[in-house]
Amino acid sequence: MTDSWRASEASQLYVLDTVRRADRDRFLGALFAPEPARADLLALLAFDHELARTRAVTREPMLARIRLEWWREAVAEAAGTAKPRAQPIVESLSEMVRRHGLAPERLVALIDAREEEIEGALDVLRAGHALADLQLAVLGIDHAPTQAAARAVAAAWLMGEGPERQALLAEARALRPEVDPAALPILLPALSLGGMSAWLKPLAYWWAARRGRY
Repeated sequence: MTDSWRASEASQLYVLDTVRRADRDRFLGALFAPEPARADLLALLAFDHELARTRAVTREPMLARIRLEWWREAVAEAAGTAKPRAQPIVESLSEMVRRHGLAPERLVALIDAREEEIEGALDVLRAGHALADLQLAVLGIDHAPTQAAARAVAAAWLMGEGPERQALLAEARALRPEVDPAALPILLPALSLGGMSAWLKPLAYWWAARRGRY
């Protein structure tokens, strides 16, 4: 663990509200994690959201790359020992990275995966695996079957409906007897990929978590 850093309450609330509005299904899953892992997962999802909206923010490739370079610099600051830049998501990332002693390259891997999307198709496996590995790190899980399941769910999340997504979900669910139950907060969103009423999701997630399913 490197030097500690605490994000302000305002930054934590900003991250929570951002994820709740932009990524409700994975937000609901993160709520099943204990603190401080819950806050760490929300910071990662807010970070992922900011990267994912790069193409929507600007259509100009050069400006998109400048935006992603800003995030590379912010990640380096977050992993350092000095005060990070005053941006709510960066502050929350800094708390997460320093709490777990994560190398900044692990977050940069997610940025690099998203950069491919500027002028081409997103490599959903690369992007999904990068996020899943970060999520497992903050949950303190180092277990091959759990990693395989988490990677499959994260990649499926980035796909549209079709046989490839169903194959990934089937792969993840086949591993249910082996996965670490502590990973359920990042596996539960698989339930939403099957189609489910919004009002039903909180109860469905709760019931699935009790049964160790996703």
